[in-house]
Amino acid sequence: MRVFVAGATGVLGTSAVGALIAGGHKVTGIARSGAKRDALAAAGASAVEADLFDPASLRHAVAGHDVVVNLATRIPPPAKGLRAGAWRENDRLREVASRNLAEAAAAEGVLRLIQEAISFVYEDNGPEWITEAQPVRATALTASSLTATDNAMGFADAYRFAVALRFGLLYGDDPVTREGLERVRRGKPVLIGPPEGYLSPIAVPDAGAAVVAALAAPSGVYNVSGPPLTRAEWAVEMAAAAGVPGSARFFSPLATKLLGRRVEPFTRSQRISSDAFHNATGWRAKTPVSQGLAAAEH
Repeated sequence: MRVFVAGATGVLGTSAVGALIAGGHKVTGIARSGAKRDALAAAGASAVEADLFDPASLRHAVAGHDVVVNLATRIPPPAKGLRAGAWRENDRLREVASRNLAEAAAAEGVLRLIQEAISFVYEDNGPEWITEAQPVRATALTASSLTATDNAMGFADAYRFAVALRFGLLYGDDPVTREGLERVRRGKPVLIGPPEGYLSPIAVPDAGAAVVAALAAPSGVYNVSGPPLTRAEWAVEMAAAAGVPGSARFFSPLATKLLGRRVEPFTRSQRISSDAFHNATGWRAKTPVSQGLAAAEH
């Protein structure tokens, strides 16, 4: 297939592009600098310049492709994530650029749209499994992802397919994971929420493979995660990856409250089930947690 990828040079995009090319697909990615064009060329992909906020530019870029994949995000590093306006560009990408891409894809006869989304939209469900049928709640952190999902699903009709992938906690060879492990080494708190609560991590290579699997999925919204762990179990894994004994430290309840409302989704217990995506495509996460975290050290 001829696949166009927005966000092709990001953490998830790089993994997805590699997996798509390994699967025999012809990939075009947006690259707006020489270094990014070189990175795509080295991976075996073509590069095109396009502005996600310019509909005419996008129509020209996606023309001739069978699939459009939108992985464009601008996630601020944890140290800056609490600042006013730190998420503004990410929200704009999810709210405006996702709509522009969906409209451009429809106008140019693209047959399938795949949209990145997040599982943090779900309510706290304690120790119970969370399926796609569980309630979601928009917050300052999650509202733009829900908008992007709606924009993508509006693309689907009797002839076109739309797939939204609600990824769990992405980790591996990325700046957020590296910063977290460095905090663990320095004895700084890194985890928020009750230790008995669940989180659902997904290693970068598994997320990239999920994008390829989504090429064959029926239209719909799907959870995409590795095996869930309690935060206490994740704390042990992080400490081991950081090379320190014991467990990673938690922020106190008071400190968590002081961090503000934006972090609230990260305190929820989310035991995400990816069974629907597995049943639709055969995809399962394959990367052991220790291996996924070790990738951050290379």
